[in-house]
Amino acid sequence: MKYPVALVPTDEGFSVSCPGLPGCWSQGATEEEALANIRDAIREYLEVARDLAGAAYLREVDVA
Repeated sequence: MKYPVALVPTDEGFSVSCPGLPGCWSQGATEEEALANIRDAIREYLEVARDLAGAAYLREVDVA
């Protein structure tokens, strides 16, 4: 699964967010660290979203 992210240089390193997942953002001292951190943030975001939705009602669809 791929998600677009916005990677922005800052004075401290890089800020990164996932526009498709409101409130999902992270940062890192390097570009590589910021991208690794947003991967973790996206996984955690989706896990919480699944828990809140309730497993009985969830379905998955492929989007091509």
